[in-house]
Amino acid sequence: MNIEQLVSKAKQVCDNRGARFTPIREKVFRLLAAKQGGVGAYDLLEELKLTESGAKPATVYRALDFLSELGFIHKIESTNAFMLCHHFDCIHPVQLLICDSCGHVQELHSNSISHELNNLAAEHGFLVKAQTIEAHGRCGKCNE
Repeated sequence: MNIEQLVSKAKQVCDNRGARFTPIREKVFRLLAAKQGGVGAYDLLEELKLTESGAKPATVYRALDFLSELGFIHKIESTNAFMLCHHFDCIHPVQLLICDSCGHVQELHSNSISHELNNLAAEHGFLVKAQTIEAHGRCGKCNE
């Protein structure tokens, strides 16, 4: 799916949920959509400043909070970075394969991993509300 299709889909989700897809939110969304790996908030800020000279860290963080709340992005906790979710029209389990060499991030959706985690958690009286599993290593291109 190209960036224009993703933006159109995001606008539709916002309309359906009564949320405002402001120009700044759209710009941050587009910046993330153009990336293959995770991007830090300050890297996004530097790119945003090219078109929004008055942008501040709070500008980016507010946009990221909004995009996260609507499920448009995932936060990669281990690297403190963000990436676009291309499947934001549905709730799904998330597993991320993070290449420590090139930074590429591959998003997986394994229901069996999610199911196993939920079962193990339940055995300990724990109810999982959300999950993102991160695995670090080397991608296929870096292993060649």
